[in-house]
Amino acid sequence: MRHSNSGKKLSRTPAHRKAMFRNMAKSLLTHYKLRTTEVKAKNLRSVVEPLITLALRNDLHARRQAYSVLGSHQLVKKLFDEIGPLYVGVPGGYTRVLKLGANRRGDNAPMAVIELTRKPGETAEVAQAEPKVAKEEAVKQAVAAAEAAAKAE
Repeated sequence: MRHSNSGKKLSRTPAHRKAMFRNMAKSLLTHYKLRTTEVKAKNLRSVVEPLITLALRNDLHARRQAYSVLGSHQLVKKLFDEIGPLYVGVPGGYTRVLKLGANRRGDNAPMAVIELTRKPGETAEVAQAEPKVAKEEAVKQAVAAAEAAAKAE
């Protein structure tokens, strides 16, 4: 029975799977986006999101735990100094998986993109606030136009 065994085996040995997800986590934290199969992307979340949670703690033990997964001092520094502060006050959901709708040639595996929800240099609050304000103004204008048309009749 598979009690308390989460994740897919992906036809790999445990050592190969661990190495693959370490490499994929390094690539995702380096480039902020990664194109892979849908199943691998969903399983990669269970590696990357705890790393970002460690970055939110930002103490020596958390850095050592992150280094044990990433194996690169430069990447740990980037994780704790650049990526971690972006998610202060965010209670999870640090990555998103976008299905591409295309299948890989050869084995017909569904493809997906996994990316970080926030990237350094982006202003997420400003980008989300502007369309919301514009939408509210458009609704107010439509209501005013409808009232004016009703009065004209």
